[in-house]
Amino acid sequence: MQKLAELAGISTRTLRYYDEFGILKPARINSSGYRIYGRNEVDLLQQILFYRELGLSLERIKAIMTEPSFDGAKALREHHDKLLEKRQQLDLLIANVEKTLAQKEGRITMSDTEKFEGFKQKLVDDNEKKYGQEIREKYGDDTINQTNQKLKGMTEEQYSAIQQLEEELFETLLQAMEHGDPASVLAQKSADLHREWLSFYWNSYSKEAHAGVAQLYVDDERFTEYYDKRRPGLAAFLRDAVHIYTGKNE
Repeated sequence: MQKLAELAGISTRTLRYYDEFGILKPARINSSGYRIYGRNEVDLLQQILFYRELGLSLERIKAIMTEPSFDGAKALREHHDKLLEKRQQLDLLIANVEKTLAQKEGRITMSDTEKFEGFKQKLVDDNEKKYGQEIREKYGDDTINQTNQKLKGMTEEQYSAIQQLEEELFETLLQAMEHGDPASVLAQKSADLHREWLSFYWNSYSKEAHAGVAQLYVDDERFTEYYDKRRPGLAAFLRDAVHIYTGKNE
């Protein structure tokens, strides 16, 4: 076990935890109580560490790797594609930072477009870091990857329109909340503005997904905080308005 831990760059405690969690059992345990790992276990550990690097929880990894249809070779190809995508993202960020430094040092002049490209990439990376695991488990990798690509392809004019739309959404929502009725005309206008705002990021719209996102605003305290900092209870009021708008409450 010590050799495998050193080889993988993890602690023996982590290996023991993987065993107890049921995600990586040793091939056998010898008469002295030492865990013995073979080639198959080494390959499984590699898969686990790949998935961990991609930000997946152990519960999600276990579910994937214990699926009867799990294909190790296919998983490696997917890891490879994701790592290449991650490298591309890092290369873009590194280039952007280098250009920014060069500009600050007076060596080059950086265009607003170049600054905006770096900003979009940072926005995607920050969203992945804060919410990536939860939203990928809820909506799937394909949906989130498409959303990220749509964001990265957004123009400055489109981004400005999104910001203006979001402010209109908040203003309308706060006015509607004064009356306290999520079924009111203003509240339903807020739900429609929220649908329009989401459509900037989504490739396709569905009432079910819209209602699910609104519920997430209440279930996840990070989203709740974003809305409730404008006014306590705003996230729940928007959720109720959207559920009426989408027919979820029926």
